[in-house]
Amino acid sequence: MIGNIPIGAAILALIAGFVASLAGGAFGGVLTGGKALGTELAAYMGSFYGVVAGTAGVLIGIIVSAFIG
Repeated sequence: MIGNIPIGAAILALIAGFVASLAGGAFGGVLTGGKALGTELAAYMGSFYGVVAGTAGVLIGIIVSAFIG
């Protein structure tokens, strides 16, 4: 357990956050930079930066939840 969070729930949250940030980053990249960069490059860049931010956000959320609970 991490604080009061079971390990399985923490791993599931990381995986779900990773997948959601990958899809959201790719979609956001295509919407914002699709015309300027081309849709394929924009999707690659958006998915990379989406995963970087999304996974870090989920990890910080798990750590904060462990200390609060």
